[in-house]
Amino acid sequence: MSRYIGPSCRLCKAEGIKLFLKADRCYTAKCPITKREGATVRGKKGRPRAKVSEYGIRLREKQKLRRFYGMTETQFKRFFEIANKQKGQTGHNFLGLLERRLDNVVYRLGFGNSRKQARQLVLHGHFRVNGKRVDIPSYLVDVGDVVAVMEKSRDIALIKENAEVAGAKKAPEWLELNSEKIEGKVLSLPAREQIDAPVTEQLVVEFYAR
Repeated sequence: MSRYIGPSCRLCKAEGIKLFLKADRCYTAKCPITKREGATVRGKKGRPRAKVSEYGIRLREKQKLRRFYGMTETQFKRFFEIANKQKGQTGHNFLGLLERRLDNVVYRLGFGNSRKQARQLVLHGHFRVNGKRVDIPSYLVDVGDVVAVMEKSRDIALIKENAEVAGAKKAPEWLELNSEKIEGKVLSLPAREQIDAPVTEQLVVEFYAR
């Protein structure tokens, strides 16, 4: 399955929640979900949705999580299969793996204002891990890894601007941000309570286990 290249807001509207795919726009009144919620408050109601089957509920939860991280179905399922072979709760393992992807870490550190932008920056070779250039968005970071912007990329306006904005925000507890050096360190593996993915991961596990 190819990667979706249409309007990002259409995905949020399809799922009925904010997936935060368009950076700062998602926090403004221009967000379609915010507009929809405002219309509901004012008394305008949309069409009642048809009853969803058990399969449909699990499918939507899977699609929601896949779109949240901006992955193709093939990539997404591959990560689930890895998580399913690990010890512990498969759902928690799955979310942990998705969070540890390099493109997501770049986004979480604030060096990309969306996962889509972070993925593009990684693909263009603007980041290194432990001093080695890595241009694979699905690369999994580990505890102790240092993710930093390449020296030659530090003067790029977009990266400098993102780094300045990142300095005013708080990175997740499992990451340590150094906005001056434009780098971050993985302090620990992400725990479930540190991941803000808006899903019930057990439903995703049940979808693939059917």
